Amino acid sequence: MAIEETETDQVTGRRTTGHIWNGIKELDTPIPRGILIFLIVTHLFAALWWVLHPAWPLGTTYTKGLIGGDQKQTVERKIVEAVASRVPWTERIEKDSFDQIRADGELMAKVNSSGHQLFGDNCAACHGRDAKGGKNYPDLTDDDWLWGGEPERIVETMTVGVNSRHSNSRVSQMPAFGADEMLDRKQVTDVAAYVYSLSSQEALDGEGLGDIDAGHQVFLASCASCHGENAKGKADLGAPNLTDGRWIYGGTMSRIIETVHGGRQGHMPTWDERLTPAEIKIVALYVSGLGRQQP
Repeated sequence: MAIEETETDQVTGRRTTGHIWNGIKELDTPIPRGILIFLIVTHLFAALWWVLHPAWPLGTTYTKGLIGGDQKQTVERKIVEAVASRVPWTERIEKDSFDQIRADGELMAKVNSSGHQLFGDNCAACHGRDAKGGKNYPDLTDDDWLWGGEPERIVETMTVGVNSRHSNSRVSQMPAFGADEMLDRKQVTDVAAYVYSLSSQEALDGEGLGDIDAGHQVFLASCASCHGENAKGKADLGAPNLTDGRWIYGGTMSRIIETVHGGRQGHMPTWDERLTPAEIKIVALYVSGLGRQQP
């Protein structure tokens, strides 16, 4: 930038400031009146706003404003009003039976709307926003339930958890048959082949993929006490059905071998201290209805 003496611009007739940028001379042009008016109005508005509303911090307090507005109090009041508006129908949910609630279409509409929100806030981290289950977490949209899919059973599971610290927690664990040397390598492979064959029509071609008939005998001796002789599972033990092709940890041959060898132990936290009894019933009703919504 060069600085020269001011002069009069021959085109506009305005004085220059004496500043030159790359040969361009700066004119001493006043700020447009519209911009000045806008700046004055906005400054006056800001000053008025500071006087009317809470604005400036003053150590341990702040300026309260002439109209006494308080966003914190406004939010708290709206929360109280929202909770109060829910009381009539949440009280009904808490005291009515599941059959009574389901029979009331208007009440079920509130259950589904509120249940969707509660599920998203509390359950989706593990089971996914669509409830189809994340990796190593159950899909809640099918009809395959470890501990039973009736709302009453879901309420109990949510209340006490699975392998949780609750005194009445549901307890379930798949033993590590291979790692703990309860079965040798061949038995692990054989029983995995048998389990795989229960839900898959794909042939087990190749060597080392297990003997299905031998695996059946291993299954009856080591697995049937939990999964049942027909491998349909037992809900009172949290043992899954192994014949339906629905898997939490994966149903490929390699994943089944991994499960039999190393065992599995899932975990579900308790919700009785985070959600109210009515909210737990709402989530149970919402989740139990997801399977019926599937095509």
